[in-house]
Amino acid sequence: MKTTDVPRYTPDWLELREGADAAARSPELLEALRPRLSGPPLVIHDLGCGTGSMGRWLAPRLSGPQLWILHDRDPDLLDRAAVRMPRAATDGSRITIATARGDLSRLTASTLDGASLVTASALLDVLTPEEVDGIAAACAEAECPALLALSVVGRVELTPADPMDAEITEAFNAHQRRGGLVGPNAMAVASEAFARHGATVRTHASPWVLGAEHSALTAEWLRGWVGAAVEHRPELGAHAEAYLRRRLAMAAAGALRAVVHHHDLLALPAPRMLGAAA
Repeated sequence: MKTTDVPRYTPDWLELREGADAAARSPELLEALRPRLSGPPLVIHDLGCGTGSMGRWLAPRLSGPQLWILHDRDPDLLDRAAVRMPRAATDGSRITIATARGDLSRLTASTLDGASLVTASALLDVLTPEEVDGIAAACAEAECPALLALSVVGRVELTPADPMDAEITEAFNAHQRRGGLVGPNAMAVASEAFARHGATVRTHASPWVLGAEHSALTAEWLRGWVGAAVEHRPELGAHAEAYLRRRLAMAAAGALRAVVHHHDLLALPAPRMLGAAA
C-alpha cells in the first residue's frame, strides 16, 4: 500500500485533536535534539503536515531564523498549514514557510539537502515498512535528525473498564495493519530502520490522557476507533454498536477516562567522521 492510498484526514478531526497532541508530545526528546540542530537558518521538513499542528507546536520552541518546508499530498491541508504557521521563533527571529505537494514514498536525500531536521506527527503508523525505511535512509544519507511524534502503539486504557475493550482494541489494531501498514508496530519498525542506517534512536511515551474536559475529542475518537474495529470484523456488529452507545453516553456525562498510548521517536545520525570523504 502506497502513501497515496492512505485515507485523508479531515481538517475538523485534525483541529479537534491538536490540543491533546500538543500536551502529549515529548519535551524530553526535543531537549535531546537541540544540540544536534544545524543552522542558522534551521531548515525543517514537516512530512505529512496536515493542518500544521507539529509546526505550531515546535517552531515557537526553537530559536533563530527558520525555514519550514511543509509536505503533504492534500493541497487544501497544505494551504491551511501554511497560513496558520507561526511567523516568529521564541527569540523573535523570522520563520519562513514553503510547501511541497507529493508522495512521501519519493522522499530522497536530495530532497533533504541542507536540512536541519525532519519531523512528522501521527504519520509512521500509516506507512508501510518500505516507506518507513525510505525515510530512515534519506535522513541517514542527508545526515539529518528526525523527530517523529505520536505513533500509535496499540494500547488503550478505558476507565471504567468494559468486557469488550480488549476485543475492540484487537480488531482496531488488526485494521491498522491492513494492506501491509506498520500500524501499532510503527515504533519497532522505525527504531530498527533508523538504527540499521546508523542512527542513535530514542523513544518516549506520549499518551493522550482524555478526561471529562476532552469529551468532544473522546467521542469522536471512540466513533473512529470502534468504526475501524467493525470494518475489520463485521461480525462484531450489534455488540459493538451497543458498546459504542454505552461509551459515548459515559463520555458525554464526563464519566469516562481514556488513555490512548503513543510514542515519539528521535533519531540522531551518526556524527560525520573526519576524513570520511577522503
